[in-house]
Amino acid sequence: MAKKIIPIISIVVISILGLFFLSDSSSNNVLKSTFEIDATYYDAGYVQISYLDKSAKTNHVVLEILGMDESFQKTLSGSEFVETVPFPNISKYGWQVNPVTFLIDHEELGKVSLKTEIHPYGEPAPPIIYGNP
Repeated sequence: MAKKIIPIISIVVISILGLFFLSDSSSNNVLKSTFEIDATYYDAGYVQISYLDKSAKTNHVVLEILGMDESFQKTLSGSEFVETVPFPNISKYGWQVNPVTFLIDHEELGKVSLKTEIHPYGEPAPPIIYGNP
């Protein structure tokens, strides 16, 4: 009897995990097709951060750059913006210590969080991490 139950339980567990990963992947696809973000460092000593919500249903965004000597945080409204932030000193440990986060309040999707890294002008943008807070 136990020999028959173990394979059935295994199949059920694997099926549930598969559905979980498929649903997570589809929600990431929705987020990827809805939002565009970028954070580019320019040699003149500033970072230009851009945000675009293609659905135009953003209520507001809390933009934050972590790891700076003096924290940067700003709440912006609207579905599109470009924010210029002074950034006179490049981190000696690389851009990974200065992630840029977006906490989005969206009419349809609810609370959404996006995270990326700053990249120098002319270099490819790093991947975006999509999630729900």
